[in-house]
Amino acid sequence: MRMLNLALQGGGSHGAFTWGVLDALLEDGRVGFEGLSGTSAGAVNAVALASGWIRGLATGRDPREAAREKLAGIWYRVSAMGSLGTLQQQFMRMLWGGLPPELSPGNIIGNAWRGLLSPYQSNPLDINPLRTMLGEEIDFPAIAAQREIKVFVSATHVNTGKAVIFTGPQLDASAVLASACLPMLFHAVEIGGEAYWDGGYSVNPALSPLIQQCSAADLLLVQINPLAREQTPKTSADILDRINELTFNASLLTQMRAIDFVNQLLAEGAVSHPHCKRVRMHRVEGGAALDDLPASSRGSADGVMINQLFDAGRSAGRQWLGRHFEAIGVRSTVDIRRDYLDDTRAAPPYPPLPAPRSLGRALRPWLARLLRLSRS
Repeated sequence: MRMLNLALQGGGSHGAFTWGVLDALLEDGRVGFEGLSGTSAGAVNAVALASGWIRGLATGRDPREAAREKLAGIWYRVSAMGSLGTLQQQFMRMLWGGLPPELSPGNIIGNAWRGLLSPYQSNPLDINPLRTMLGEEIDFPAIAAQREIKVFVSATHVNTGKAVIFTGPQLDASAVLASACLPMLFHAVEIGGEAYWDGGYSVNPALSPLIQQCSAADLLLVQINPLAREQTPKTSADILDRINELTFNASLLTQMRAIDFVNQLLAEGAVSHPHCKRVRMHRVEGGAALDDLPASSRGSADGVMINQLFDAGRSAGRQWLGRHFEAIGVRSTVDIRRDYLDDTRAAPPYPPLPAPRSLGRALRPWLARLLRLSRS
């Protein structure tokens, strides 16, 4: 059995693509999961997989099949609610971050209303269909009690802007609600007297818990927010879509740079520490299936689109296994420098100083101090 940690991006109903990827991995049966980290819709997928898996073990069933059933049940419920009447459809758009047409970003009147009304006025009862669904579908006490799979859910602390990770006994329905809380639609989720918003604003998804708290060195990212677009957006709706994509990918780029930096130091022998390991990165991405959809479609609960994304995810998951299964435990299948790193160095107007003979030697004293602080 080859072990993976899974990092699941948020992206509203585009998370149905992630459902398809997970379904393919579970069906294949050749990989195990040590850790799951999810944000927003990725958090919903993570707790659904874990809850189904644990339920399967408790009842003597194949945990993989039980996890597949739980994921399917969650997404069938989403699409079924989206196919009901107008009120239910509006609630489902709210659930995944959508807005009714009259309040769309491209509508001048809608923008005026958005400027006047906060969710504390427009949604005073804080109606959120995700709250009911999580309470009925997910066994959070069982997830907290088990040691089979580590689950991490990220949210953004409103007052500081910092990412907060919920796991173990702290992981409950409120944590997932916080991870998916869009501030223009829902009241901030209060946990322990602190207010939280959608985790995508600070980390989407959190990679560090999978590196620091799991022994497996292979990390599979299911990426549903495109990094690049071929065309420059010109309409207000397209511009807003692209801004959202850039915002929700910013933390991922930062984390990837950190992983590449530490991997480079380890490869040079500049650092040796039990808390540092070389991470083997892998990725399944939406490709054309998601590139052709505007970011605004994340708010759609249309059953046809959800099923199409599920099928695309299953196909992408199977293709990834076919191409890269043998690389698990051996090497990375993602070129971090090519895909995630940028060159922010300005060309100096004069000859630069000679570079140190080894980046690792130059940074060794600083890293040694950093590691001593982490142990204290």
